[in-house]
Amino acid sequence: MSDEIAFDRSFDVPAGRLDQVTPLVRRIVAPNPSPFTFTGTCSYIVGSGTVAIIDPGPDDPTHIAALLDAVRGETVSHIVITHTHRDHSPAARAIQAATGAPTVAEGQHRPARPLAIGEVNPLDASADMDFRPDVVLPDGEAVTGQGWTLTGIASPGHCANHMAFSLAEEDLIFSGDHVMAWATSIVAPPDGSMGDYIRSLERFAARSEAVYLPGHGGPVRDAPAFVRDYLAHRVAREAAILRALDREVETIPDLVRGIYIGLDPRLVGAASLTVLAHLEHLVASGRVVTDGTAAITGRFRRAA
Repeated sequence: MSDEIAFDRSFDVPAGRLDQVTPLVRRIVAPNPSPFTFTGTCSYIVGSGTVAIIDPGPDDPTHIAALLDAVRGETVSHIVITHTHRDHSPAARAIQAATGAPTVAEGQHRPARPLAIGEVNPLDASADMDFRPDVVLPDGEAVTGQGWTLTGIASPGHCANHMAFSLAEEDLIFSGDHVMAWATSIVAPPDGSMGDYIRSLERFAARSEAVYLPGHGGPVRDAPAFVRDYLAHRVAREAAILRALDREVETIPDLVRGIYIGLDPRLVGAASLTVLAHLEHLVASGRVVTDGTAAITGRFRRAA
């Protein structure tokens, strides 16, 4: 199994344009491009007449106006949130004020694990800490509308409350930031958990849906095979970390420099947190040891 992923970055879709992606799904891209959001957040409108909006996006007046204009004359029955990062959920407040629709999500934002003494969550600034769903949707439960059914798939890893949604009528999944065609997902402790993420990927690899519509970028095609490549990439990353530890590379900054060759300097912080996530997983599985709790400033070594 190769650790190479065939990414698809051919997504030349302007912000604000309403596109019909499938017979049941329309999409508008928010104007918030960045190294972490690619060309911007994809907000989806599901159905016709009575619709759900998935991931209304950032609190951007232009994007909110485009979404509301797209559903003019229709009834918004649900505002569905895959997770509570600020590029996905804050616009829900304005959309709800305009439509009266309830918000639906797995739950409020929370870290994937308890914080160690003195630890802060570096991603708190990117989290929508004020969001509280009107409807807390358990794993496997559904919300329905005119001709559509959205079933929640708990998928923690990128963050603790991440939930994807299957659309039964079109045999596809809205995958949020769990699986994307353009890049791998960031898993950054304590916001996220690599162990949870890998288990969620394994769950997706066993599903049959061939197409995912992600939170950023274009559709994921041949999705089960793509997820298997995602998993192989994570296995290969952990193998690279173990090889580096065998060479007595002990710190996260040195591991990042040795593993992420040619990395965009803007992504060094995210790569460091991802390496910490892998090390947490390796420590939990008994393959790596460290003094005390695994930490960004720690020193790591192979278990005897």
